[in-house]
Amino acid sequence: MEPALRILAAAAGAYLAGSIPWAVIVVRVFWKQDIRTLGSGNSGATNVLRVFGTAPGIGVLLLDAAKGALGVWIAISLAPPAWAAGNDWFGVLGAMAAIAGHSFSPFIGFSGGKGVATAAGAITMLAPTVSAVLFVTFIVVVAVWKMVSLGSVVIAVLFPGVSWLLYPDNLPLRVFALLATALVIWRHRTNLRRIAAGEESKITFKRRMWDDVKRRMTKGSE
Repeated sequence: MEPALRILAAAAGAYLAGSIPWAVIVVRVFWKQDIRTLGSGNSGATNVLRVFGTAPGIGVLLLDAAKGALGVWIAISLAPPAWAAGNDWFGVLGAMAAIAGHSFSPFIGFSGGKGVATAAGAITMLAPTVSAVLFVTFIVVVAVWKMVSLGSVVIAVLFPGVSWLLYPDNLPLRVFALLATALVIWRHRTNLRRIAAGEESKITFKRRMWDDVKRRMTKGSE
């Protein structure tokens, strides 16, 4: 296969893998609801967790992360054998294509989640040590401040520096880190405004928004 065709196939395959809207699918299958009409309206794992509880939220998060890992694998498998650094650059291509597919899925009108879980899966494939550092940081930030958006932005900001420190010779990874950071911050711009105003929603594992929704629906039908 010609290099140009490999690049196109890698990007297309990773994009399609990333575009599977797991949050929409899971909520539709198990609750017959559209997650885009509930909670924040975002079709990502955090909104599923907030509305339907911890287990569904974590399930969607793992599925979204798997999309990023799959995108990287698809792209690397298509790298030309003769390219010495082909795996690294193709891996980054697959990562960015998968994140783009998640954020702008053609299956739900080119909308989607904010890409953090999908990016996490891709980073785990590309740089597992970086992934471990960012994961611990994310858990600490969310545990202290109870805001998933803040944790996401913090690890996005740290990603380029941690990548440079742990993988100083991996230029493709540093390029990916800069691009991913810019995308995550841009996708969280409204969250950042709410955080600055002290209005950002905090995550809780003690109750589900869906319980309140069902209660109101039941009362409305009486």
